[in-house]
Amino acid sequence: MGKTNALNDEDLQHFVELQATFAESEKSWLVDIADVDRETFDLSAKNPNKAEEALLREPLEIMDEIATLDAESAEILAGIGGML
Repeated sequence: MGKTNALNDEDLQHFVELQATFAESEKSWLVDIADVDRETFDLSAKNPNKAEEALLREPLEIMDEIATLDAESAEILAGIGGML
């Protein structure tokens, strides 16, 4: 959402439906006032209902996995070639 992508009724539909019962969902949750910084009142909390994103792997780990998969593919192709 921003200046060129304004909010519309469809964007707020989910919020309005949940607001009646204060239900939580994947995109909405409650924050305890005790957890809010009293100096800044920063409400940019992490979504507790969203799964953590996977960490990036090291390049060498990726290269090792590619080499292992290449070796497995070569074995399979050799097996298929032997059947022909």
